[in-house]
Amino acid sequence: MNLAKQDWAGLALLPALALIALPAMSLPTWIALTVAGAAMGMMLFLMATGLTLIFGLMDVLNFAHGAFISLGAFLAVSVMGALAGWAGAPGWLPGIAALAAAVLASAAICALLGAAFEFVIIRRVYGSHLQQILMTVGGLIVAQQLLVAVWGAQPLPLARPAVLRGSFVLGGAAIETYRMAAVVLGLAVFAGLHLLLNRTRLGLLVRAGVENREMVEALGYRIRRLFVLVFMAGTALAGVGGAMWAGYQEMVTVAIGTDMTILVFIVVIIGGLGSVGGCFTGALLVGLTTNYVGFLAPKLALGSTIALLVVVLLWRPRGLFPVART
Repeated sequence: MNLAKQDWAGLALLPALALIALPAMSLPTWIALTVAGAAMGMMLFLMATGLTLIFGLMDVLNFAHGAFISLGAFLAVSVMGALAGWAGAPGWLPGIAALAAAVLASAAICALLGAAFEFVIIRRVYGSHLQQILMTVGGLIVAQQLLVAVWGAQPLPLARPAVLRGSFVLGGAAIETYRMAAVVLGLAVFAGLHLLLNRTRLGLLVRAGVENREMVEALGYRIRRLFVLVFMAGTALAGVGGAMWAGYQEMVTVAIGTDMTILVFIVVIIGGLGSVGGCFTGALLVGLTTNYVGFLAPKLALGSTIALLVVVLLWRPRGLFPVART
């Protein structure tokens, strides 16, 4: 994320929000809420960054993104159920291996189905946002019914690996191990995407395609192939986010993806459409705001993210880190 001078003000919102909340609560409570907010933010980032990449390069409003979040969650249930022996075994290696298998399976299958979804539906509605909305909402409805047909309509429990069920003490606050695992995974994905987009030829083409697709095509590169790869990456990340969110909730329903879709779009809009760094910052802002407000003023918790969105857009109408496009 290359920051101009005016962008530092947007990035400063994170420490400013944390420091504003600190005097209103005890230090252990602040630590617990900050870690919980960061964990929620990292899972939101995993779910939202694929959507912002898809819109940034492909100019596609994919309202079916929630279906891939739900699919990732259900796949995690199936894989963790099949590896229940590993998940329940003592020691770090079996539990982490079971979680890694669930996350990787969700990513791989969501990526493959994402490629099919792009070929069957998205490819026919490029350039028309209205048709994209109608087609992807229809795809979401169909996908929900397919999930019901495969996994049933009843909520399914998802037990975390034994090694991630406990907590540890940090600064007098009890921190859930699973939340720290979510933070570590989110940071790793963000670092990987940052290196990919800024240090590789493929990343250069993706960033160039976001800013000026016609020029990329004029140089002889097939932007349509990039479209497919980016869409697959976006749906894979949605699957990863869904798998991690399922472990966070410890219960999976068909509506788990659609319930998160509003928050995902809020994160993308706050960060700036097409910006991975903005998505990362926006996800953390939403996660921290939700947890701080939920503790200090529970009745205002539901509207806190909308209020955050309104404040950011009044200040920066295109989001915190908008991507220039031509």
